[in-house]
Amino acid sequence: MAQTVIVHLLNEDPVVAELDRMPEPGDTSILILDPRRKDGKPIRYLSDGTTSLIFPMHRVSSIEFFPEELAKEEDISFYRQVEKK
Repeated sequence: MAQTVIVHLLNEDPVVAELDRMPEPGDTSILILDPRRKDGKPIRYLSDGTTSLIFPMHRVSSIEFFPEELAKEEDISFYRQVEKK
């Protein structure tokens, strides 16, 4: 079962994607499915219709995994709390 993750790449914007399995310590690359930006828009450096992508692990600085209830949400976004006056 694929899990929604945010992949942080060196010198690039984070990529939201699906990951089939957690990377093992010896892996040299990761395969991600349905890559997109945090706002859901396509990634500028990918061709239209790209459905999967392989990143070498030396380009990945970190991977964020989410609990299943957050992964079910369509849109991963950040917000700030506004104080009422």
